[in-house]
Amino acid sequence: MVKIARWDHDGGTQSGFVDGGNCYALPAGQSVQTLLDAGLEEALALARQVIASAPAVPLTEVGLRAPLVPATIRDFVAFEEHVEGVRKSIDGVAGVVPEWYEAPTFYFTNPHTVTGTGEVIGIPAGCTDLDFETEVAAVVGRVPGSDGRNLSAEEARRHIFGYAVLNDWSARDLQRREMKVSLGPCKGKDFANTLGPWIVTADEFEDRHDAEGFLPISMAVEVNGEVIGQDLLSNMGWPFAELVAYASQDSVVRPGDVLGSGTCGSGCLAELWGRNGAQTPPPLKTGDVVRMTVEGIGTIENTVGARREAVTRVPARTRPRNRVAAAAPSGI
Repeated sequence: MVKIARWDHDGGTQSGFVDGGNCYALPAGQSVQTLLDAGLEEALALARQVIASAPAVPLTEVGLRAPLVPATIRDFVAFEEHVEGVRKSIDGVAGVVPEWYEAPTFYFTNPHTVTGTGEVIGIPAGCTDLDFETEVAAVVGRVPGSDGRNLSAEEARRHIFGYAVLNDWSARDLQRREMKVSLGPCKGKDFANTLGPWIVTADEFEDRHDAEGFLPISMAVEVNGEVIGQDLLSNMGWPFAELVAYASQDSVVRPGDVLGSGTCGSGCLAELWGRNGAQTPPPLKTGDVVRMTVEGIGTIENTVGARREAVTRVPARTRPRNRVAAAAPSGI
């Protein structure tokens, strides 16, 4: 199994491969983005060379970082069960809107606040309802001869370089306020995403897809050692190839783009709040440990840090509603 990672060691950050409990660094000047730009076939060939020749550093001696800083992050909402539960929690309305079934929906989130496994995730200012979201991310790589535009599902499948675990951290109280303005989420999601622990290349999953292109691999999340939710990735409404194809329509996907599956069924607290009619389990608090595991990929784990205290909401100025411009002074 080829795992592509970034790690801190000897005072610097290195990129390369994890194999058999050891890390093997890429030559100087090369990065994970280099591999994505090269494409999967060339990256696998380079992995064989590097693992055979580079010094081995035990995985236990390094600190893993997010495997890449994404060019963009599109996060879908592809699990029907999640949509149903969260809609009840956020909007107080049961059921799934008909539009969800018509096409996969996503939002863009912040690539600059991506974190790795092991990092402390602070509670954003003004938030009392901190939540997690258990997801799988597909990472896009280069396909020779393709510009990443208007892809078919079969073409899009070839653009999937690999997969990682994704935690789309969510400040639910901020999100609820924002989405009442019919836009967002913004600050409710802007503060952190955790991606990792590495990228497992797509070839490792080729024989795992079912007849419709779904991956029936297990997903689970724990808080402080207690299992909160679990699901199968194959319970998505669309397989990943169709999500990538949809993202490319009248647009483009490029190497380094990340596409999230959206939260699996029972993969976040807000969904359970909607079903239970109360905040049980309770929102995350400082010191809580969130651990997500996806079969065939790995585990990410983060501790919740302190809340940042600051003014986060600035009320709008009241302005007169004069919609007619004043007449220009004479002589001008």
